[in-house]
Amino acid sequence: MTWDPRSLPDLSGRTYLVTGSNAGLGYFASEQLVRAGATVFMSARHPNRLSAARAAIRRRVPDAAPDATEPLILDTSNLGSVRSAAASVRGRGGLDGVLLNAGIVHPPKERETTIDGHEVVFATNALGHYALGGELLPALAAASGRMVWVGSVSTALTPYDPIDPQLAEGYSSWRAYVQSKVATTALGFEADRRLRAAGVPVASIVAHPGYSTRGRTAGITGVNEPSRVKRFADNLQAAIAQSKEHGAWPLVRALVDPDALGGEFWGPRTGTRGEPRRRTAPRITRDEAIAARLWEVARTATGVRWPFEKAAAVTRGA
Repeated sequence: MTWDPRSLPDLSGRTYLVTGSNAGLGYFASEQLVRAGATVFMSARHPNRLSAARAAIRRRVPDAAPDATEPLILDTSNLGSVRSAAASVRGRGGLDGVLLNAGIVHPPKERETTIDGHEVVFATNALGHYALGGELLPALAAASGRMVWVGSVSTALTPYDPIDPQLAEGYSSWRAYVQSKVATTALGFEADRRLRAAGVPVASIVAHPGYSTRGRTAGITGVNEPSRVKRFADNLQAAIAQSKEHGAWPLVRALVDPDALGGEFWGPRTGTRGEPRRRTAPRITRDEAIAARLWEVARTATGVRWPFEKAAAVTRGA
């Protein structure tokens, strides 16, 4: 079908959850969904930042319904927070889709661990979203919904095999980020394989934003306020970079386009910028042996077993 990122299909009556909604890709994905008539659970770790983002949407989408956004405190690095947030969402009924977007883009220089004892980048970007996907699976199945995992072009630049995903040895900020995104992408594809095998009508799709920067993004009070230096530096990369707003396009298309299918990989037309298109994921993220290994790592680390049988029963109306 013809797809116009600036004019989405009517999403009235649909409900989505976006993690990391207070800024960047998550904010713009939430805004685009609200403009199309959807209700969005906007989630973030900090209540004040979340309030600022919701206020920005009310200003920028003045004709949206008063309850078009719902606040949800969620820290994907904290498994207790994931369980609590998921319980709140499940209590509201079916869920048409979840955008697993929250993440650490600029990792710490030295290795840090979470309250659960996991390396913080891997926990935030991959483990938390694996756990959230499992916790929300029955709600997604009830609506034959979708989950979209956010990948990165970095996995094609330096395709690290996350043999040691927690980086107990040899930590570097770049390796931590790339490994977390290899894991996120591989888990997204593995989820789709397992969902299909279990007969659960939930599509798992991976999308990436290309090279999207704050300095090429519109200024929004409380959401995106880059310095003049940041704008100058980012605009020097105009040939390969795009705004966060445009970076959200592939994520939103994967979430709502009826022609997008489970197991697909979506990204900008040129790889780093442009309209959303189907792309070919980096080979390492498509390796089924690596994906199966990472699934077991995530299951063991989080203690979450995806309830495939329960989700299939929900679909059958059992």
